[in-house]
Amino acid sequence: MLAKQSINFYRSTNFLTKFVPVKVAVVILNWNGKGLLEKFLPAVVEFSKEATVYVADNASRDDSVSFISKSFPSVKIIQNKVNGGYAKGYNDALKSLSETIFVLLNSDVEVTENWLQPVLSEFSKDNSVVAAQPKILDFKNKEYFEYAGAAGGFVDKYGYPYCRGRIFNTLEKDTGQYNGITEIFWASGACLFVKSEAFWSAGGLDEDYFAHQEEIDLCWRMKSKGGKILYIGNSEIYHVGGATLDSLNPKKTFYNFRNSLLNLLKNVGGVKAFSAIFMRMVLDGVAAVQFLFQGKPKHFAAIGKAHLSFYSLMPKFNRKRKKNATTLRYFAIKSIVYQYFIRNKRFFSDL
Repeated sequence: MLAKQSINFYRSTNFLTKFVPVKVAVVILNWNGKGLLEKFLPAVVEFSKEATVYVADNASRDDSVSFISKSFPSVKIIQNKVNGGYAKGYNDALKSLSETIFVLLNSDVEVTENWLQPVLSEFSKDNSVVAAQPKILDFKNKEYFEYAGAAGGFVDKYGYPYCRGRIFNTLEKDTGQYNGITEIFWASGACLFVKSEAFWSAGGLDEDYFAHQEEIDLCWRMKSKGGKILYIGNSEIYHVGGATLDSLNPKKTFYNFRNSLLNLLKNVGGVKAFSAIFMRMVLDGVAAVQFLFQGKPKHFAAIGKAHLSFYSLMPKFNRKRKKNATTLRYFAIKSIVYQYFIRNKRFFSDL
């Protein structure tokens, strides 16, 4: 009954006709990123004629804001009072906007000509579509998919995320295998198209995440209301990745391990959540030992810190769980760890 009611919620609420004409906000979150803005903002301005371009500055200490004002007068600046990370930064910035569709775009993304239209077209065709992402390729190696989103995201039973085109650190070459349009579980925060009313109806981004996997949580909540999330393969962008925290940074390990546990606790209904969390913690322990043998003691410690932080947040997230947890079927594969490391399945098409 819950799923049926949720689907009716989105199908009976015509977000696109409620706001006429459709308005689009491309919002780039910036923190001390003048160099990235110099490199990538020109293409965003040139190829986003259908949208209003904003830069939301997270209390930068460099001269990013003055640079934008002088070099790109058409770009509107939103100045956040503090650096609250990805989640709070976007929540604070988006509150002041009235556009129908938000495009949350990382500052280290190169957009291409006609990158907006294919995605906007899908929103107009199906009112139950609440979020989407384009094809995300690697700026440094443009024939390959990029880690953060690739061709659309999924999670396994234990909360581990994976993508079409990227499983753990294995990246597929783009040969056109993901050129179509398909429904996915989560869309990447590197370039997230989302209906503004769906965004706020779901509660926005969870600021307790600070950074990493908060888009998975948001998509999870929107799907629990019956929303549809799409991957649009005929729109392409190129993502540098790791411009804020690269894969070698233990902070990224901390946030990824902690926040995926929070996703399970917050969104999975019933006792199944706790059995999944227990098994996930066992697998995390194996990953921690592997880091130790690889000579990465800081990453080993980061997993321990992630678990301690998770424990400290459990009371707060149990309260959130009462509001958000559903029986939504969230996984198609029980264990991506088993498929990848034991069965040697390196590509999405092999799963």
